[in-house]
Amino acid sequence: MLTPPVTEKRPNERVHHGDVVHDDYEWLRAKDDPAVIAHLHEENAYTKARTEHLMFLQEQLFEEIKNRTKETDLSVPTREGDWWYYTRTVEDMQYGIHCRAPIAASDDWEPPVLPGTPSPAEPVETLTDASYEPLTGEQVLLDDNVEADGHDFYALGSFDVTADGSTLLYAIDTDGDERYTLRLRAIDGSGREYDDLIEGTAGGAVFDPSGRYVFYATVDESWRPDTIWRHEVGTATSDDVPVFKEEDERFWLGVGLTRSRRFMVVEAGSNVTSETWLLDADDPTGEFRVVWPRKDGVEYDVDHVVAGGRDRLLIVHNDGAVNFELVSVAASDPQGPRRMLLPHNPAVRLEGVEAFRDFVAVEYRREGLPRVAIAKVPPRGIPADATPDDTLHELPFDEALFSVGVGGNPAWDQPTLRIGYTSFVTPATVYDDVVATGERRLRKRQPVLGDYDPARYAQRREWAVADDGTRIPVSLVYRPDLVEFGTPAPTLLYGYGSYEHSIDPGFGIPRLSLLDRGMIFAVAHVRGGGEMGRLWYEHGKKLAKRNTFTDFVAVAQHLIDNDITAPDQLVAQGGSAGGLLMGAVANMAPKYFSGILAEVPFVDPLTSILDPTLPLTVIEWDEWGNPLDDAEVYAYMKAYSPYENVHGGTDGGGHYPPILAVTSLNDTRVLYVESAKWVARLRDAGADPLLKIEMAAGHGGVSGRYSAWRERAFAYAWVIDRAKAHPSGE
Repeated sequence: MLTPPVTEKRPNERVHHGDVVHDDYEWLRAKDDPAVIAHLHEENAYTKARTEHLMFLQEQLFEEIKNRTKETDLSVPTREGDWWYYTRTVEDMQYGIHCRAPIAASDDWEPPVLPGTPSPAEPVETLTDASYEPLTGEQVLLDDNVEADGHDFYALGSFDVTADGSTLLYAIDTDGDERYTLRLRAIDGSGREYDDLIEGTAGGAVFDPSGRYVFYATVDESWRPDTIWRHEVGTATSDDVPVFKEEDERFWLGVGLTRSRRFMVVEAGSNVTSETWLLDADDPTGEFRVVWPRKDGVEYDVDHVVAGGRDRLLIVHNDGAVNFELVSVAASDPQGPRRMLLPHNPAVRLEGVEAFRDFVAVEYRREGLPRVAIAKVPPRGIPADATPDDTLHELPFDEALFSVGVGGNPAWDQPTLRIGYTSFVTPATVYDDVVATGERRLRKRQPVLGDYDPARYAQRREWAVADDGTRIPVSLVYRPDLVEFGTPAPTLLYGYGSYEHSIDPGFGIPRLSLLDRGMIFAVAHVRGGGEMGRLWYEHGKKLAKRNTFTDFVAVAQHLIDNDITAPDQLVAQGGSAGGLLMGAVANMAPKYFSGILAEVPFVDPLTSILDPTLPLTVIEWDEWGNPLDDAEVYAYMKAYSPYENVHGGTDGGGHYPPILAVTSLNDTRVLYVESAKWVARLRDAGADPLLKIEMAAGHGGVSGRYSAWRERAFAYAWVIDRAKAHPSGE
């Protein structure tokens, strides 16, 4: 019989608001302590031994994922300036290769026909694995496989090219801590690297339109992007100029450039408040000016449009409009008169606007699904008396459940709008909509090798009822020939429920391995997410956070009560803030689940949120409340914190289902220590958890597609085993 690692107990005391908490495992936070690293290796060895019986299934799943994936592939080229930009992958290589090819003429807006495509009129299904031929005039800008060589982890952050196409800016992270080293490279065939090298950037660096300057962000001691810098290409980084400093610890900074290339943009944002500053791009050494001064609880996004020959700003905001509205203001006087373009609608959550020379794209959410609409901009601008019905035309789709969003559209004067579309059964699809005619051109649908037939799969929407009567949407995808409703089937139930992040319908090749084994994949669209509008989020945060957990439990109960699944066949899954959800429901309703998969789980939230020196803590107070200063928030969080509420029960902890916690040593968003402590305390309570920790990865897990597939195969093998699905599939 295998014996789990014994976690040493070292007395530690935490006192807040008169409450004394004894935490014997806080010592595991000392990442540089050899004893901590040794303990984590012991946990990995134990988990490997405990899952050894699943190794054949893991390998089988990995091969299924690999064999369904077009390994040598090419993204649909996107035009910017005089070039088509794209990324391609090559069989047996972990990472992408970033390339470009020249346009044929100034009016060339038709992406190059990819090798292996019969004709331009037919959908691009990409090339065969062994037959890639470079597009005419192809230039390789950056080969991630070369940059990653010799590193256990690799991630590309910033990636930008000067307007004249002569210089590349790129930034890479080789630890997983989301701190990037920024470099410049000449695009002249020589591969010459500039002497300019900037350590510790936060990602998102951009050139100004002239290409003479680079704007980038750095972080403070809490790893918060707090300063925007201007670097003159070819000069010493010691001469870089700080152009914007954010003192409020609740706010992050980011920098960018409007699509029109008219304004440099600095955005300061907390979870619930934002502020935008603009700089005339013709004067890159000038002063940024504020659009609207920040106001607590008010968020807004800004884009630039030319209407009637004048610069206007389009602003999506929630000042007095809970679901947001769209207004237009003069760029020269943004705090002056506002012109209403799309008024607030309680049934529609307005999410964003994308402005182009001749049209505007609007993204919004209605009836729990994302939508995209287009408004043409007449030569003289949007008429003053225009109504939304006159100008806004929603793009139609014929599936009951789907996701759609505006894709890569870098060109201000492009005649098409590129959109991404998918559903639980439709692979990721790229369309170009010709705005002038309404024609929709299919550019590519993600290839799925083998015998994949979307007609063999089905998706549907269920509605569970929460304790307070709220109807909770539930999405399901399954194979009707293998699943008969009324007869319980093995099910994986996924949930998130924080930050207004919506879990929308989407296709996944790895998931097919579950569905083909007769499993149902379900998503509980719980409060705290954004699926049903802004109030859906507001009713699942701070002192209403428990709604997120009880909603998920209500969904599980609904699936069980309607014989869709059964407690011995139902596995729960969630990651990050969704990992908090997993920990909470493990304490609240363990009887409903045969297993719980918690990925980079935020399971010790109170300890983290009480320490303002930790990465992200102060920023998180807008989401969870401030337990440091507010005794009510402290008590509320302590009552649901998974780590604080692990309990033995009358059966000595046997009421907990098997739990698999997966985390990463270099994660700066949810520290590895939370999972390590949680697993130790669960064992104290008599539970049987497993901990798998990636020793060279960050919040997103391992890098490299083959490594990621192996990790997904590991997790899904455990899920299949716990759900009692057929291990060999069909």
